[in-house]
Amino acid sequence: MIIIFGGTTEGRLAVDVCENAGKPYYYSTKSSAQDVEMHNGVRLTGALSADEIVAFCKEKDVKCIIDAAHPFAVNLHQEIAATKMPVIRLQRSFGKHIDGVVYCSSYEDAVAKMSAENIHCLLALSGANTIGKLSGYWNHHKTIFRILQRPESIETALKNGFPTTNLLFYNDDYTLPTKDEEKELMIQIGCDAIITKESGESGGFFTKVEAAIELGLKVFVIEHPQLPSDWIYVNGKHGLRRAIEHTAPEFFPLKTGFTTGACATAAAKAALLSLLYDEPSEEISFALPDGEIMTVPVCIEDKGIASVIKDFSDDPDVTKGCKIIVKAEKGTRGIRFLRGRGVGIVTLPGLGIPVGEPAINSTPRRMIEDEIRNISNEDFDVTISVENGEEIAKKTFNEKVGVMNGISIIGTSGIVSPLSNEAFIQSIKREIEVAAAIKCDEIALVSGKKGEDAVKRGNDDYNHDHNYDFSNQKTASTKKTLRCIHYGNFIGEALKAAYELCIPSVTVAIMIGKAVKLAEGHLDTHSHKVQMNKDFLKSLAPEYADKIDNIKLARELWSIMPSDFFETIRKKCYEHCRTVYPQGELKIRLICDDQA
Repeated sequence: MIIIFGGTTEGRLAVDVCENAGKPYYYSTKSSAQDVEMHNGVRLTGALSADEIVAFCKEKDVKCIIDAAHPFAVNLHQEIAATKMPVIRLQRSFGKHIDGVVYCSSYEDAVAKMSAENIHCLLALSGANTIGKLSGYWNHHKTIFRILQRPESIETALKNGFPTTNLLFYNDDYTLPTKDEEKELMIQIGCDAIITKESGESGGFFTKVEAAIELGLKVFVIEHPQLPSDWIYVNGKHGLRRAIEHTAPEFFPLKTGFTTGACATAAAKAALLSLLYDEPSEEISFALPDGEIMTVPVCIEDKGIASVIKDFSDDPDVTKGCKIIVKAEKGTRGIRFLRGRGVGIVTLPGLGIPVGEPAINSTPRRMIEDEIRNISNEDFDVTISVENGEEIAKKTFNEKVGVMNGISIIGTSGIVSPLSNEAFIQSIKREIEVAAAIKCDEIALVSGKKGEDAVKRGNDDYNHDHNYDFSNQKTASTKKTLRCIHYGNFIGEALKAAYELCIPSVTVAIMIGKAVKLAEGHLDTHSHKVQMNKDFLKSLAPEYADKIDNIKLARELWSIMPSDFFETIRKKCYEHCRTVYPQGELKIRLICDDQA
């Protein structure tokens, strides 16, 4: 069990992550003002002391605390720290100190520094809870506070004796102002300085500061409080998920992992640091494509050479556990990517990588380039190798898309979702992209090797005669440019990709078991999701209801049903396929087990 302390944007993100587990958890906020949609979560409201948190966690068997509260919720952070329980802190990104900004270690420090300046009018953007803390300044200097238009915020101002005539309010929908809106407000007020808290991007910190700097105003910033060093710190959804998997391993049934591209990025950064600074790093931090910072263990093999073991996840991925090695050397032509042993070479167009180049996709290249440029503007050659990559590649679809003699360094998000079907779907799309690039007239979507063999053997067009003997049916016409692509169970996703890439003709070659599911409207035919529906079959042929009741496998239909029944199945498959492939030539081929 997990408890989240939220009330912030980060709180919502933590809820989104925990909802994916499909298990109950608790979401605690001081007030009920924040509206959060939860299906599995239980909402708690009201401040809790350390003793109350411990007692609650013991009663509910809570194993992990997620602190997703505001950075300046100091009392709450202290109460959480006092519990001595495992804590994951979902922390905002604060960035480096900004030149020209006056940073203050406390409110007393801020009052002293502002009082020493000749400020005509101060705009305080630090929130209602700071009114009392900054009273030493506004009691003697003109100050305008902008706060949320909530009863408790106004009450705080009144309680501290702050003049309500000097209060401004956010928009009714509480949306953060844009930079132009902030500038307009500052000009309208005529302030010559602002004070705000180091609240991070989600708190609108950078927008406020940039607006003030562009107007030439003085900027004072209250630094965010420091939190315990023994907490686990993450700054996004992927890091949070992985931290929960580590701290409360029973919460998520399956683990996530890193893509080959993410591992290569970490190894490349470690290799470069060891080359330039001789730093023997044991772990390295790097940015995912969405900007989230992740950290992985690395091994420095030699000066300028580092390796990462591909993180284990519960995804059925043949590359998990493989060793990815990167060598960084001084170059002469920008950043070049070179192929080491175990990385494939591209031999066909359509992958977004020139033929002859190492099979390192565009996203990992960009990730590595960004990390290098954050360290140095010099030229470097980056050689990526994968231990046993040639053998691993034989278990993939690489050769079918023209990647030879090794695996691809891939990954669009940097994260491998557990048992996500995304990886398989992406491989289908890549094959269709290749087909489009080499201008195939037709592709055949087949569920596996048996279907592919049946399609390749057939060369007669389909006979629509209801008296046709399906047990001897020939399949799709085999044009020179016909390309067979395995859809596994994802008929719908494959057809969507074919339509989006303007493939002019598609043949769906399908065996009767999957055909029955597709005919009922299931474009994903995995047996874990949908079983053969005998009631559906009986609705198509009520006169054969008794025989249908007695079958155990769909293939038995071939021996008990007439040919017009299979024609009905084929037509219904066609209708459902047309919903995702609305234009272009579409054929449905029923493949008999005898053919397969």
